[in-house]
Amino acid sequence: MPITSEKDEMILLTEEQKDSNGLTESKTSHLHDVLRKKLELAFHKQTSTVVVHDIIKIVAEHSAIDLAYAASELPPRARPVIYENLSNSNDKIAFLINTDSSTRSAVLHYISDEEIKNILEEMAPDEGVEILEDIPERRFRRVMEILEPIKAAKIREIKKHQRNTAGRLMTNEFFSFAMDVKVAEAASYIRDNPGIDLTRQIFIVNQEGILQGYVPARNLIVNSPHLPLKQAMRPVLHKVTADASREEVVEIVERYKSTALTVVDSNNRLVGVITNEDVLDAIADIADETIANMAGTAEKFSEHEPFIKRFISRAPWLIVTLCAGLINVGVMSSFQRYDGGILTFVMFFVPLITGMSGNIGIQCSTILVRSMAIGLISVTNRTEAILKELLIGITAGTTFGLLCGVSVYALDFVGVSGSGFTPVAVGVMVGIGLMGACIGSTALGVFSPLFFARIGIDPAVASGPIVTALNDFLSMSIYFLIAIGLSSLFF
Repeated sequence: MPITSEKDEMILLTEEQKDSNGLTESKTSHLHDVLRKKLELAFHKQTSTVVVHDIIKIVAEHSAIDLAYAASELPPRARPVIYENLSNSNDKIAFLINTDSSTRSAVLHYISDEEIKNILEEMAPDEGVEILEDIPERRFRRVMEILEPIKAAKIREIKKHQRNTAGRLMTNEFFSFAMDVKVAEAASYIRDNPGIDLTRQIFIVNQEGILQGYVPARNLIVNSPHLPLKQAMRPVLHKVTADASREEVVEIVERYKSTALTVVDSNNRLVGVITNEDVLDAIADIADETIANMAGTAEKFSEHEPFIKRFISRAPWLIVTLCAGLINVGVMSSFQRYDGGILTFVMFFVPLITGMSGNIGIQCSTILVRSMAIGLISVTNRTEAILKELLIGITAGTTFGLLCGVSVYALDFVGVSGSGFTPVAVGVMVGIGLMGACIGSTALGVFSPLFFARIGIDPAVASGPIVTALNDFLSMSIYFLIAIGLSSLFF
């Protein structure tokens, strides 16, 4: 099969952006699929051999970033081959940074300590820490011993901070100058140090290293070369400490549109800077973790991991669902002792009741979990957020309860009746039952994330299978109690 070039593929994108069902796909997703297929052809699964010539051709025609994403879907033993055939260190660095953890582990296991050292010397310290997360502690110490001392010290400084904190997001390579340094002197120093990427803001400190302000890079061009930096300096309005959570960092950057967020110690000494790229990575990680937790699976395994390993990671949440289902069966069975007539008929509406109420409850909990994750809910506005979600849920329950009651009543006109009972009675019971179940699910969806957060359990986890299971039990109980109560009034 001939291997097309990336240029040819991009020309064909507009013709191949629709699948057989007419669904559109992005250029990047299309390119990813094509590249993945080409790599799979170059790696023969049956014989576990690699067609090196094809790999070299593929690597030469595609960017390291695209290869990094595609390689994560290959068997682990094939991934180092991609890395090995990258032409230069910049591509190798881009590959390691943009690929997933399992691919990095496979590559780092393959290459020597010396090569890891060479790569780290060309990387920013925060990127180096991210890479080194995928090697054992013993090997980490070996690499640090042979690494250039200043670079090793910077990596250790970042690594000592806890995960998901500002200290882990920041880079400690930046430009800082004294207040009396001239513009020309600062510009000359920046030109002589091209290895430091952060040049959008130049930071000003005093003799003790205490942050005084910053100078936008543009000011080094538009101002006189003889102007002291303190005269072009602007105040730093927003800063965090190294132990601040990544959620706090994201909230500040999103709210104030900061291009670079400074990190200081308890004495206001500048220790690091968080860039927009770091914040984007943090946002993506928060979103992935939240979605995974709410789905009841926080697995980080590739498609090629043993199925039993992936099953074990999901099993606890499936057990929760199984137990909840058995409880729900018990609830339904307990109501069988009541008069079978109309209650038997309204039993048919249980899937509708649990589905509608569950969706409303999950909507409320999802909104609150997201707001809590990015710091939008505080002590001062918590009550307002709760009341707003309760009002939305009650409105939705009332609206769809009425709509459902009218629809059930209308079923009588097409020959569907409630075992001889009046359609009005059935419509009222189902409509009010749905209304009550939706309101109960709303309360569960609103208060459960706050409750679990208070007792130290991740609200995202609690709002997944656990809340879903509790909702089914609650909504069915409310529905049946309302149906029994109303049936005694009607009959």
